[in-house]
Amino acid sequence: MTHSILRIDASARRDGSVSRDLSDRIIARFAEANVTARDLAEGLPLIDEDWVGANFTPAKQRTDAQKAKLALSDTLIEEIKAADTLIIGLPIYNFGVPAALKAWVDLVARAGVTFQYTEQGPKGLLEGKRAVVAVASGGTEAGSAIDFATGYIRHVLGFIGIHDVEFVTADRLMVDADASMQAALAQLDALQIAA
Repeated sequence: MTHSILRIDASARRDGSVSRDLSDRIIARFAEANVTARDLAEGLPLIDEDWVGANFTPAKQRTDAQKAKLALSDTLIEEIKAADTLIIGLPIYNFGVPAALKAWVDLVARAGVTFQYTEQGPKGLLEGKRAVVAVASGGTEAGSAIDFATGYIRHVLGFIGIHDVEFVTADRLMVDADASMQAALAQLDALQIAA
C-alpha cells in the first residue's frame, strides 16, 4: 500500500535551505509514497476576528461567508487527516518557529475538529500518525534552554493527537556546518521507515 506523506516546508528560503534538503532526504527514504506538499513560504493568512467568529459558530449555523472564511483551515486539516506521516521542515528563526508555521498551527488546531476538551484535559483527534521534523538552525542548539521551536512543535502535534514525533536535526550550522550535517545524516540513517 502506498504511504501518504504530507510535506510542510516552513523555510522562507527555497535555495540553500537545509530544512528543505533534509526533508527531501527523509522523503527519499520511503520506497513508495504519495506526497502532498504545502509550502508555507507562499504565505498563509493570520486568523482574525471574523475567522474566530466563524470557528466558534456551530457548523450547521455558519453563513456562506463564515464557511468561506474557514475553507483554507478545512483544507489544511484534510491534508493532515489524509496523511500517514507528516514531514515538517522546521528552521529555527530567532529561537522559535517561523511565523508561517505558527499561522499553520493556528489554522489547524481547532476545538471539536482536531482536538476536544474532556474532563481529563484536551485530547487530540488526529491519532495514528507519525511526524518527522527536519530541524535546521544557525546557532541555536536543539533541546537547549534557548530552543523554543522543537518543544513547541512536539507539544502542538501531540495536542492534535500526533505523539509519534522524531527529529532530524542540523543545529548550530553557523558554528560547525560539517559536523552538524554529519550528525543530521546519521539521525536520518537511523530513522525506521515502515515498508
